[in-house]
Amino acid sequence: MKNDPEAAIMAMVRRFYALSLDDDLLGPMFRAEIDDFEEHYGIVADFWSHALLGTDRYKRGTPYVHHTRLKVEEAHFDRWMAAFGQAVEEELPPELAEPAMQRARHMTESFKMGLLPLPEPKARPLGAPA
Repeated sequence: MKNDPEAAIMAMVRRFYALSLDDDLLGPMFRAEIDDFEEHYGIVADFWSHALLGTDRYKRGTPYVHHTRLKVEEAHFDRWMAAFGQAVEEELPPELAEPAMQRARHMTESFKMGLLPLPEPKARPLGAPA
């Protein structure tokens, strides 16, 4: 399957969700948000096909907007990256694996900035330089 990039991407998507649905933090969130997993796998595979192969199948804009209603914490991102990294390692050929991980790390940082509350500013002693 690693010889067929599209099949490898779909295998990676399915493996990611298999791992995530078994996760006690991610599983309940995904089950509450996703009505049709088969349809969802296709959408996510289209995104990764676009991101990794330059195809024109993903036509839903930025994936960020589809995640804004989720109630997430830092731990969700850690678990997401762990499951994604495992799925990528198991299913994608090396020439797709590294770009996939780079994109996932970038997306994770961007999503964190948009979805997590800002940290509390640290108090400085009076008169301390800024």
